[in-house]
Amino acid sequence: MQIINSPQAFQTLRKTLTDSVGFVPTMGNLHKGHASLVHKSKQENDITVLSIFINPTQFNNPEDFKNYPKTLEDDVTLAKNIGVDYLFLPNNSDIYPDDYNYKVSESKISTLLEGKCRPGHFEGMLTVVLKLLLIVLPTRTYFGEKDYQQYKLVQKMAEAFFLETDVIGCETVRNENNLPLSSRNNRFTAEQFEAVQAFPKIFHANLAPAEIKQQLTQSGFEVEYVEEYEGRRFAAVKYAGIRLIDNIGENT
Repeated sequence: MQIINSPQAFQTLRKTLTDSVGFVPTMGNLHKGHASLVHKSKQENDITVLSIFINPTQFNNPEDFKNYPKTLEDDVTLAKNIGVDYLFLPNNSDIYPDDYNYKVSESKISTLLEGKCRPGHFEGMLTVVLKLLLIVLPTRTYFGEKDYQQYKLVQKMAEAFFLETDVIGCETVRNENNLPLSSRNNRFTAEQFEAVQAFPKIFHANLAPAEIKQQLTQSGFEVEYVEEYEGRRFAAVKYAGIRLIDNIGENT
């Protein structure tokens, strides 16, 4: 595995790559969910690139950014072990030489669900993803469907700007209790983590959104939303101040 730090160095390398390139953009603290994206990329491409960049512009809550788990040494080891070919590790000044003066926004999907609760989040996310896609120029790009709204926004952005990459959504990886794997799960104490196993149990029940909200609240969750949109059910909750999201399709 080769580690590359600057956009310019990666762009120079990219000119030498003639085979198909799969790309997995991440914010680090890698887990089995990220590994599944890499596995998918390796199945479908000759070369797999993974990036790690904790993007400050998509955190609407400064405390959330401050507390985001940073495990770079372990991440590098895992990336190597799962067969990543190139690990892209840019820093903030590399990605934002313009000090975030230029931004990408979307005016429809980004105003719903997560967009309501996290002002500026999707603007920061779309901006950094566009930058990464223009640097890596992947044949295919992989996103987990846990962040389904994010995945659809990136997919539609790629179409809108004629980017020559296929944006592929991959099934959410869950634990034995159906809880989506997430870097934020590492912030829970053992006792809290046991308690949050109730989230998927209630959310996946065949109940109306209002009843799901009620049961989640009774179980100690602060509910931000439980809503249905275009054939999917979405939820965002907090437990002990730590945010969890999930979504399921009609046939899930």
